Amino acid sequence: MPPQKAVIVGAGVAGIATAIRLALKGYNVEVFEAKSYPGGKLSEFIQNGYRFDAGPSLFTMPQYVDELFTLAGKNPLEHFNYQKLDVVCNYFYEDGTKLSAYADTARFSQEIADKTGESGQKVVRHLAGSRDIYDITHHVFLERSLHRLQTYLRWDTLRSVFRLPRIDAMRTMHQANAKAFTDERVVQFFDRYATYNGSNPYEAPATLNVIPHLEHHFGAWFPEGGMYAITQKLVKLAEDLGVKFNYNSPVSEVVVINGIAKGIRTNGNNVIADVVVSNMDIWFTYKKLLEKHPALHPQKTLNQERSSSALIFYWGIKKQFPQLDLHNIFFSADYQAEFQHLWQQQTIYHDPTVYVNISSKLNEADAPEGCENWFVMINVPANNGQDWDQLIAQARANIIAKLSRLLNTDIGSLIACESVLDPRSIESRTSSYKGSIYGTSSNNRFAAFLRHANRSSKIKGLYFAGGSVHPGGGIPLCLLSAKIVSELV
Repeated sequence: MPPQKAVIVGAGVAGIATAIRLALKGYNVEVFEAKSYPGGKLSEFIQNGYRFDAGPSLFTMPQYVDELFTLAGKNPLEHFNYQKLDVVCNYFYEDGTKLSAYADTARFSQEIADKTGESGQKVVRHLAGSRDIYDITHHVFLERSLHRLQTYLRWDTLRSVFRLPRIDAMRTMHQANAKAFTDERVVQFFDRYATYNGSNPYEAPATLNVIPHLEHHFGAWFPEGGMYAITQKLVKLAEDLGVKFNYNSPVSEVVVINGIAKGIRTNGNNVIADVVVSNMDIWFTYKKLLEKHPALHPQKTLNQERSSSALIFYWGIKKQFPQLDLHNIFFSADYQAEFQHLWQQQTIYHDPTVYVNISSKLNEADAPEGCENWFVMINVPANNGQDWDQLIAQARANIIAKLSRLLNTDIGSLIACESVLDPRSIESRTSSYKGSIYGTSSNNRFAAFLRHANRSSKIKGLYFAGGSVHPGGGIPLCLLSAKIVSELV
């Protein structure tokens, strides 16, 4: 009897990981990708001798990548290497303060105490609370389907349910952080973690204070060859397992007959399958691939508030800056005003928080000698018809002025080449509705339960993976969504 066939729509990291897991379960797997390359947001490009990772730039919880090699009977160290960062990120404040977020908790807490006067013990206690939230939630919210009865019948789930008051869902992140610390710079530091899933610390539940644990306990890492190496290595693993990748193959429809997913339609042809997995944004999955079946659309889910988007400038910089590291943050002087502009006014604040990633710090080949490749990003609202050309021009001027002032250098004169990614191009290139990077926002205490499930309750044989469904956006959660799908199939 021939193996069952699985088709996957989209070669994002979750689609690739799902392909690997299903191949290991004995499925004949094909992946159909609209672009000419794999990776989705996790892609790269080269311009004027500068190499840029186009999307995600922070690598945490590498064990979820390693696990895929281990499941395939391979030693991860022989196929995928990465180094741990001693300094996770440098933080620059408008008052001249510079904080280095050391990976070592004792050293980091001392850094906070030395630079701000805040008690280092408070930092240790806050990170311990972050660990508690992780211990309570990861079995339930991250590693299993929330939409399956047997998840709630497990002993570790029941233990977590009894401890739910400790995940601090009734306060906002900012309320919890402002209660924990007196120094506004430290509060701002911990508030920033809301942006890791495109949310607002003044609205998102304090449960998201789990994120510092993921970074400070599990560490931040840099893959050998850059972030795109994650895509390359996983595609190679999938191909070694017999997965077939079809590029330049946009899927136009999930074929549904009598409530059962029977395959897909691509380039005018039907591909019959026993299992269909969509790695496409859930909004486009329904609105495009299931356009013929409006009665099956979960309208309430599709109408949820979207996460924030990003405006990214990729700059080739004709100079090296020894005071900068791989990850650097230049904070806004008024964080609350920045988020009010982003969420309530749906625009860009004149003094945005600026993130600068420089992979050439660790991978020298990413920039010409004596130069650096700057990935310069600010958080911006999802695309709701704003005048982006005007907003981008103004934001560019404000960012250059801010960086020039804080680095005491005319940054604009050092830009040798430039590319731009904004919410419109994020949507067109990655099928992310409105350019939202993480699907729906987490500005709701019930957000974890409101994300779309990893399988359809109305169409048998249809599953979903990626950042727009459970458990959420970012590389680790996308990889976990693949794990959940493989367990559901």
